[in-house]
Amino acid sequence: MKTLLLKKNEDRRVREGHCWIFSNEVDTAKTPLKAFEPGECARVEAAGGRPLGLATVNPGALICGRLVSRDARDRLDPDFFRERVRTALELRERCFDKPFHRLVFSESDFLPGLIVDRFGGLLSVQLLTAGMERVREAVLEALRDVVRPSGILLKNDSRSRELEGLPKEVVTAWGDVPETLEIEENGARFAVSPASGQKTGWYYDMRANRASLLPFAPGKRVLDAFCYAGALGVAAARAGAEAVTCLDASGPALEALARNAALNDVAVRVECVKADAFEALSEMLDQGRRFDLVSLDPPAFIQRRKDVETGTAAYRKANRLALGLVEHGGLLLTCSCSQHLSRDDLRRVLQRAAQEARVRVRIIRQGHQDMDHPVHPAMPETDYLKGFLVQVLRD
Repeated sequence: MKTLLLKKNEDRRVREGHCWIFSNEVDTAKTPLKAFEPGECARVEAAGGRPLGLATVNPGALICGRLVSRDARDRLDPDFFRERVRTALELRERCFDKPFHRLVFSESDFLPGLIVDRFGGLLSVQLLTAGMERVREAVLEALRDVVRPSGILLKNDSRSRELEGLPKEVVTAWGDVPETLEIEENGARFAVSPASGQKTGWYYDMRANRASLLPFAPGKRVLDAFCYAGALGVAAARAGAEAVTCLDASGPALEALARNAALNDVAVRVECVKADAFEALSEMLDQGRRFDLVSLDPPAFIQRRKDVETGTAAYRKANRLALGLVEHGGLLLTCSCSQHLSRDDLRRVLQRAAQEARVRVRIIRQGHQDMDHPVHPAMPETDYLKGFLVQVLRD
């Protein structure tokens, strides 16, 4: 096995638990990156020769190394992955009573570059790095042995694969992969299309935040902006909301939402609006419409650091419009999945938006990604989802 040697004083972050190694941290004079094949496994050492662990290497990526084990004697074989997957599964089965969850969350489950979502008997898998792609068969064998699924879908269509020099693909890796299947969340049933849906087909990370709004839904008017397939809107209607307006720019998402509303016998109380969210929210504001509960769960407006200024402005505008639509005493659930927007940043965005909307707000709950998306304490990058449930007051 080859060795990846770090420069002097470049090992502290790794020693403290972080899993990433950047190309400028490597002593390329002694261990040139061009000597490695994409995805090759290597022993990582500090400048003085101290072993730091085992990493997969991609010489063409900015994050050129991803630490998979702190024990350099490990080997990335099926036994290794069986142990990691078994540990991940045990946690999820302690947290959830039904098999609908994120089973593996990359670095937080000590498997950098691997995402696995569980839809009952189906596993939707993303191999996001050259390292995970190289050990594809060992990963799939471990998943089959530990989870015993009926089918495994490789949903390898993420932009992250392009950054790793990997092709995009959506293929059946094993077993039976239906086009549509049914899951349960927050007391409602949903039809999910893992192969054609966004990401792996569902956003499990928002489950707890959506649940926080449901006790307030009975008898209320609800607006679900950026609604996707209706995880919040349909559940709110099923929880007793008087009327629910679901807003999204995606036609396929709204078609899925309509099917989910019918599946839960709440279609009569769910209105679907296909439009750009900013335009639709502005129009509703001009019409003087008000809602008792509003959910604002937009896509990541900040994909890269260079997008911080424009993305922050977009979050502020979206929150200002949403706050203007909340009835006096009503609630707004506002969230962000942008890694480059911190919780404090979102809080400042919320306060600024409240001033612009001429309302007062108070935070009654702080939101987070759900328990199947654990946070690696040495990697703030894994703590990406933040949100606030706030009460809106008008003078």
